Amino acid sequence: MPSADSSAVLDIRDLSCRIGGRQILRGINIEVRPSEAVVLLGRSGCGKTTLLKCVNGLIKPDSGEIRFQGKTSAEWDPIQLRRKMGYVIQEGGLFPHWTVRENVGTVPKIENWEPSAIEQRVRLLLDLVGLPDAEFGPRHPRQLSGGQKQRVGIARALAADPPLLLLDEPFAALDPITRLELQKQFLALRSAVGKAALFVTHDVREALMLATRIVLLKEGAIDVIAEPAEFLAAQTEEARAFLAGLEEDWRRQNESAPGR
Repeated sequence: MPSADSSAVLDIRDLSCRIGGRQILRGINIEVRPSEAVVLLGRSGCGKTTLLKCVNGLIKPDSGEIRFQGKTSAEWDPIQLRRKMGYVIQEGGLFPHWTVRENVGTVPKIENWEPSAIEQRVRLLLDLVGLPDAEFGPRHPRQLSGGQKQRVGIARALAADPPLLLLDEPFAALDPITRLELQKQFLALRSAVGKAALFVTHDVREALMLATRIVLLKEGAIDVIAEPAEFLAAQTEEARAFLAGLEEDWRRQNESAPGR
């Protein structure tokens, strides 16, 4: 097994996982360094979400090691481990009967922060995600659009100042315009707060836009690890399959350009 990188926020080494007798993940090695966004790209069923659940302890792998902040998963209390990782899913996963303020302040409240500190943190984060507390804080999730729910979900994930964000296709259910707006906001937010992130998507455009490094999974194993510019030149069969969509879009745009 390769030696763990003590500078990495998250260090996954030789990880394998079976569920119901089926091999889901095979020999996964990934490091996520401070302020880095590693995007897990792959088809449905390739193991992306399973890997996130292994990282935050919801699924126990069969073999290998996960180190978070220099400690193995076994050295962490499972509850404390999850509280140290902000988790964002589709539709935000908000508590429907709680206000936006209450949703965002969930983990700080559980961690026994002072009420004044929670209030200040919630107000700051709602401002950061473009939902001013005075207007949106008293609302309930049913009073929000899909994009606004995702913004609240991201604010909640950041509330207790975790060193790592886990994001499971957080923008997949949104319309294209809202999705692009949130992708841009996510980039700006990461720059502002400097968090490491492990981000799941099946959209190669999203991966190229958001990643500092792309990890392409195929049938539970790593096919390619590359920075976005390098990924564009990747020659594996799976990488070319994902990039073919970009090439097709480029062809259509050129064919429909004025003067053609």
